[in-house]
Amino acid sequence: MRIKQSQLFLAFLTIFVAAGTVLSQQTTYPATKRVDHFDEYFGEKVHDPYRWLEGDAHESEEVAAWVEAQNKVTFDYLKSIPQRQAIHQRLTELWNYEKISAPFIAGDRYYFTKNDGLQNHSVVYMMNSLSDEPRVLFDPNKWSEDGTVALGGMAFSDDGKHVAYGTSEGGSDWRTWKVRNIQTGEDLVDELKWIKFSSPAWTIDGKGFFYSRYAAPEEGTAFVSVNEFQKLYYHRIGTEQAKDVLVYENQTEPKWGFGPEVTEDGRYLIVTIWKGTGDKYRVMYKDLHEPFSMMRHLIREFANEYTFLSNDGPVFFFRTDLNAPKRRVIAIDIREPQKEHWKEIISESDDTLNGVSLVGDMFIASYLQDAKSAVRIFDMQGKFLRDVHLPGIGSSYGFGGKRKHTETFYGFSSFAIPPSTYRYDIKTGKSTLLNRANVDMNPSDYITTQKFYTSKDGTRVPMFITHKKGIKLDGTNPTLLYAYGGFNISITPRFSITRLAWMEMGGVYAVANIRGGGEYGEQWHQAGTKLNKQNVFDDFIAAAEWLIDNKYTNPSKLAIQGGSNGGLLVGACMAQRPDLYGACLPAVGVMDMLRFHKFTIGWAWVDDYGSSDDPEQYKALRAYSPYHNLTPSVAYPPTLVTTADFDDRVVPGHSFKFASALQYAQAGDAPVLIRIETKAGHGAGKPTTKRIEEAADLWAFLVKSLGMDVD
Repeated sequence: MRIKQSQLFLAFLTIFVAAGTVLSQQTTYPATKRVDHFDEYFGEKVHDPYRWLEGDAHESEEVAAWVEAQNKVTFDYLKSIPQRQAIHQRLTELWNYEKISAPFIAGDRYYFTKNDGLQNHSVVYMMNSLSDEPRVLFDPNKWSEDGTVALGGMAFSDDGKHVAYGTSEGGSDWRTWKVRNIQTGEDLVDELKWIKFSSPAWTIDGKGFFYSRYAAPEEGTAFVSVNEFQKLYYHRIGTEQAKDVLVYENQTEPKWGFGPEVTEDGRYLIVTIWKGTGDKYRVMYKDLHEPFSMMRHLIREFANEYTFLSNDGPVFFFRTDLNAPKRRVIAIDIREPQKEHWKEIISESDDTLNGVSLVGDMFIASYLQDAKSAVRIFDMQGKFLRDVHLPGIGSSYGFGGKRKHTETFYGFSSFAIPPSTYRYDIKTGKSTLLNRANVDMNPSDYITTQKFYTSKDGTRVPMFITHKKGIKLDGTNPTLLYAYGGFNISITPRFSITRLAWMEMGGVYAVANIRGGGEYGEQWHQAGTKLNKQNVFDDFIAAAEWLIDNKYTNPSKLAIQGGSNGGLLVGACMAQRPDLYGACLPAVGVMDMLRFHKFTIGWAWVDDYGSSDDPEQYKALRAYSPYHNLTPSVAYPPTLVTTADFDDRVVPGHSFKFASALQYAQAGDAPVLIRIETKAGHGAGKPTTKRIEEAADLWAFLVKSLGMDVD
């Protein structure tokens, strides 16, 4: 709560203008007001001098002026770096290659996406056969002049006649869904608004679909207000949203969300109930062949993960971590739904089961072996049949389809291996190359190795390291260390033009698979959550120390980077060990760990972080919260904070407050800048032009900060 002014014995410090901190001989930081706001947590008073920066820049003139002033300083600084233009030019050259996704089947057609090279967004194409001439289904590049309106999802009717598609403006999580007649290319009258974290599930007759939505927010609060009380609806195509039928709601559970799916045979509606981000679900179902049937509970508690895969009549298949931290596949017969009747189909293995699909009456199971992809085929009784032979150490993705299909498609890439797409024959097990990206690089010029290092508590942690062949381990290489470390998300080897450009410039790229992720299953995840969150930072710091000890780099040449939860990672680690890095790049980070749950979907992250409303969890959060652990008169590394004004996932106020506190605390000469993208969000749907501009700014900042010898 807010404490009284009479209690503010430090009030003389709290009305302050942080002007005059020198960036260079020509540049100073903009003035940033400090206010006398204190909150009390369990008897402890916590100063929040930049509370006013939580305001929406689209609604607050004061915040908008601050954004404009900060951006001017930042962009003036970045544009003054001599190498930036050449970096931008090279990024543009590298980016300009044809990008083709793995195809997928919907109805009786094949679909894929393609970007000719520098288009802001990929175009969706369709074909009647793989040898057919592609035709355009969607071209999001025509939806806005600046590329800030993006495709935000697709859901095809089973009969192949219609597709529901979502659009996102400015990178927001909010989606507006429409319906298109695939044959004519014309949109119907349907327009569904205020949809987040939901994709339509068509009924088998193609006449409508189930979806979830929130109530319309109050005017001016769309990007900051808390998202609660999601409701499940049925929409019949060709009608107004106001006529949609409410299928399910729970007025006593504001944080419940509903993920609808319709079984392949059209018989059942499966509703996965989620609460937060902890992969703990309830499950309900409804018999769609019985018009007046009620929702039935199948899984009644948030105790484990239950990801619905498919069904064989009344037998439902789930991927679960029940009694299996690395996951397995089980079958539940709804005629005998009691737990003692559940049947194991694919047992837990030493590797982490990352995804499963049922295609051609075979389970395609994707695993992680020390964060690398491995794919195995099982029959419907769980008998192992064969491995899918992948091109090397890297990441595979795709393998979608239905039981009636005899083929599926997948993609593969690695840090220095551009993407390739393949057709996989379910019956023969043969993979056929469809497309290999033609990037202006030679993969044989680079090498990827996997190393294992020891964290502070003795835990063995893997790390991928990629660089040009022939570098010398003399401790002088500019090195970029990246990680995420949260929400059961696994960071696997994937191709990236920006990373390639970094390595072309002589940089080493390292990815640490730290705790909090899903690389080794639920135990690995839980070891980096709530009261264990410090393990995540210890793992990352240990990775940095290993790179230095093994002569890849030294502190003045080491940069760290992470986004979202990874932005929190960078912010916490630079606060704890400012001596260890030569530059820091925290992106769209969760920086105020005491208030994150008060905005948009932030409450859902309590599963991973804990909450400042709990006394024990508050102590842990307060101990590492980046915003609250910056110490005045400390020399922090050069830092470029990045965020966006339309980010309604991690609201930009996190970065605004952190950057202001860091500018105020900074004692050294190193720059502390914040780059605030306009008409952009958390990252999804960002147009190519903005992505190249941002990458050029980041690499130029590192070139200057790390003293890199780049022409």
